[in-house]
Amino acid sequence: MLTYVGKGYSPAFVARFNELAARLGNGEEILLVSGPDDVCAPLLADQQSHCHRPGVGERDRRAAQAVADLLGRPIAPGERLILDAAGLERMRTAFRGGSIRAACQNCEWSDLCTEVAQSGFTGSRLHAGRMEPAHGTGGKDAWTRTSTPGSGPEAASAGRSDMP
Repeated sequence: MLTYVGKGYSPAFVARFNELAARLGNGEEILLVSGPDDVCAPLLADQQSHCHRPGVGERDRRAAQAVADLLGRPIAPGERLILDAAGLERMRTAFRGGSIRAACQNCEWSDLCTEVAQSGFTGSRLHAGRMEPAHGTGGKDAWTRTSTPGSGPEAASAGRSDMP
């Protein structure tokens, strides 16, 4: 999500990602989950979609581990956090420098993400207010999901590791 500039697999996917990026920028809590998340929701009915491919879970694990190492905190299912400007800048600096790009290997979006990072993240749809630990427990195979409004604590998706 660091390099998301409004491009994606379908108009519905882009609309959903735009909505989630805005919600995160407004300080909505992120709930990390294992497997396809709410960013992928517009694609999940198609069993051939990107989010169902076998390598996606491994990329998510590599991305989660890199971000956990950078932030010095668990990035795993059940964990919660809120994005802030300082945390976002820290992740962008590390991404631009290549230290949290292990998940980018063989990703179809890698060249675009590199261009966005090299431009100083010009056009990125993700902006932030604050980032802090919330409550939750750790585990492996992490990424994010947005809860359905009214179904539990408000939480927004930070997205999969493989989409600009």
